[in-house]
Amino acid sequence: MTDALSADVVVVGGGNAALAAALAAAEGGAGVRLLEAAPADERGGNSTYTAGAMRVVFDGTDALRALMPDLSGRELAETDFGAYTEADYYDDMARLTLYRADPDLVEQLVTRSHPTLLWLGSKGVRFQPSYGRQAFRREGRFRFWGGLAVEAWGGGPGLVSSLYEAAAKTGIGVHYRAEARSLLAGDGGVRGVRARIEGRTVDIHARAVVLACGGFEANAAWRARYLGPGWDLAKVRGTRFNQGDGIRMALEAGAMPAGNWSGCHAVAWDRNAPEFGDLAVGDGFQKHSYPFSIVVNAAGERFVDEGADFRNYTYAAYGRRILEQPGQVAWQVFDARVTHLLRDEYRIRQVTKAKADTLEDLAERMEGIDGARFLETVRTFNAAVTTEVPFDPTVKDGRGTRGLALPKSNWANRIETPPFEAYAVTCGITFTFGGLAIDPEARVQAVSGAPIPGLFAAGELVGGLFYGNYPGGTGLVSGAVFGRLAGAGAARYAAEGT
Repeated sequence: MTDALSADVVVVGGGNAALAAALAAAEGGAGVRLLEAAPADERGGNSTYTAGAMRVVFDGTDALRALMPDLSGRELAETDFGAYTEADYYDDMARLTLYRADPDLVEQLVTRSHPTLLWLGSKGVRFQPSYGRQAFRREGRFRFWGGLAVEAWGGGPGLVSSLYEAAAKTGIGVHYRAEARSLLAGDGGVRGVRARIEGRTVDIHARAVVLACGGFEANAAWRARYLGPGWDLAKVRGTRFNQGDGIRMALEAGAMPAGNWSGCHAVAWDRNAPEFGDLAVGDGFQKHSYPFSIVVNAAGERFVDEGADFRNYTYAAYGRRILEQPGQVAWQVFDARVTHLLRDEYRIRQVTKAKADTLEDLAERMEGIDGARFLETVRTFNAAVTTEVPFDPTVKDGRGTRGLALPKSNWANRIETPPFEAYAVTCGITFTFGGLAIDPEARVQAVSGAPIPGLFAAGELVGGLFYGNYPGGTGLVSGAVFGRLAGAGAARYAAEGT
């Protein structure tokens, strides 16, 4: 026997995008139920596993102070935040996706980024400067780089906690261990969700549904099918609950697939990290200081330009490159002159690390590597470094290499000062880029090109924003922007039927 519940709007998902949708729908006067597949202690989807970085438009410090009213005069005096304009955001989205990103969705993302963060602030979310990950101190001042200056207070866990507190105050009904199985759909559109809640099948009848339950990155079979051979071997950075169910349900109801189904956000991740994310460690398994290293594979050879761009613009693509290497493993090798620049994630207890006072000893301690070839790679690299160019981690300094078939374009330093440190990494997948077609109001589109009545989507299951690469900090902002649009649209549809 199937139980039954009802609501004006049902939101499927439990992370940043889903909560933004639920709060916006409630703000629009709708009665809302939210279905989180995870138990309460694992709630929040991938959002809980993030560092909370937010790529947002700001023309200067006044725009930042609107988001972070706690900024002190001393912080403002000692920090060069720079600016990140709408034009910068458009350029980054276009450049990194090779001009394939849906321009209408990008416009919503860019123009609504700052107003949406202000709205999140009104719901109790706090923001702070991302000093620990996005700034270096130089000549007495912190200098931000890569257009990313803002993060949620408390990172991903802080963001999720604040949003759930807001949901509770708003009276949103939250169901945990609630696995959505199918949409209740007919000739008139979508009218609810069939789910398993605490082991019981329940039909939740609603006037509108928002899907915001992530991509298919936790589904090894789907990864191998859509991303390609070997992707079943990738580690999953976040939740194990993102199995692609929201995408599947929508496609079964006639939705149009969209975006880069063979692409994903994937990073350098500790070689011995667990198969899925560990909330006790969060995103500490990532290893993102590689622009100051050389990265070598098991053959002892470099295979990427470590300094091609700021970390924010390469890290989401380099996981794929690591997966392509023998054994799906690589080593990041650092000289002692730059180890003080390494992010905190390199200092966690659960780290796969080798350290030695000579390169020969280091090679012996780097498990599985061709030591002789590695030493030759280091010698060749050291001879090619343009040491006459000053090193500056806060800008693309042009300190590269000369004469190598695979150059290093910026931040090149000889590997010659002990002690040397090397960190073993593999591929960690964050989320998939393929998903559902939506219009700028977050309405899910049918194959016919018309919106499916009563169905909206937001977050990582939306296709059309990212192709091949990704500007760091965009995921949470796009989730919030389109989550807010989806929730507001669902509430209007519930009230008016349009």
